[in-house]
Amino acid sequence: MELSGYGLTADLPPGWEGAITLDRGEEASALAEVGGVVRPVAHLASFPLPAERGDFGSGAVELMRTEDVFVALLEYGREEADTPLFSRQGIPRRLDPRLFSGRSLQRAIRGQAGLQAFFTEAGRAFCLYVVLGDDDDAHLLARRVGQVLATVRIEVTT
Repeated sequence: MELSGYGLTADLPPGWEGAITLDRGEEASALAEVGGVVRPVAHLASFPLPAERGDFGSGAVELMRTEDVFVALLEYGREEADTPLFSRQGIPRRLDPRLFSGRSLQRAIRGQAGLQAFFTEAGRAFCLYVVLGDDDDAHLLARRVGQVLATVRIEVTT
């Protein structure tokens, strides 16, 4: 299934779900009310996504089974592109399973492991946030994530 919106595209394998929406957090809502730019957020998951969930997957990661993975791709302001935090060029497509840790989770859930990576692509700054359902299977689950990340395309937008 191809998922596309806001200059982001991903081809999801069978059994995966995804959504590309605009940031729905309180800060983004306040920004939109005064005419500011609200950035897209992509969620890709190997399990059914609940309608209500936070940008970093709160409300979804609690539903994960050990064999599941969750991916969030969050865009930041263009002024952030190529700053030291976002200096990596291009979305990381091959994730080293040794870099996943329970300490990298936005919300610690026993057995899960996470990873955050910041990068710039197509002049746009992003955070890639990944949660694995079982840190003991990090090698296998990181490979599944890499297969999906290989299909992600980020286009230049105005």
